[in-house]
Amino acid sequence: MKKASQKQAPRKVTGLVVVLTGDGKGKTTSALGMTVRAAGHGMKVCIIHFMKGGLHAGEFDGIKLLGPNVEDHVMGKGFCGIPGDRSSPEEHRESAQAAIRFARERLATGAYDLMILDEVNVALKLNLVDLPQVLELIDKKPDRMHLVLTGRDAHSDIIARAHTVTEMREIKHAYVQKIEPQKGVDY
Repeated sequence: MKKASQKQAPRKVTGLVVVLTGDGKGKTTSALGMTVRAAGHGMKVCIIHFMKGGLHAGEFDGIKLLGPNVEDHVMGKGFCGIPGDRSSPEEHRESAQAAIRFARERLATGAYDLMILDEVNVALKLNLVDLPQVLELIDKKPDRMHLVLTGRDAHSDIIARAHTVTEMREIKHAYVQKIEPQKGVDY
């Protein structure tokens, strides 16, 4: 049995495409867990948030504590079409298109070991980005880079191109019990 302190490495590094989808809680949280793991291995990580940005979330500050190898780019205007949304659909699309362009630019540098496109599946479902744009990012990712796409309602073409797909399924959630979102757990 190997000691926990021993480091392992695959014989061949293969950049994976991972999709975290479903109606349950934990898609972004899982991606951020991968960020912590990658940072622990000294890997360079780029996180691009397609929808989040309207409200502060604890992960924005927590990510900063992971050090200079983890970049966090909050590019969204918040969730589109929810109560209290003050941005027009055109403004949401404009910010999501800027996030696509930014992701394309960052991808082309080849500087990252892990890139997370947070809530890109939702941006696609809401027509803020287009399927060919997302498929292009998957197809053009460097061979050794891992790419994670989060958000409910992942498109079947994205699922087909992924190496790993996890669907979070809601069984029970506190909001159904009229419990407000809790700091450190929900945001």
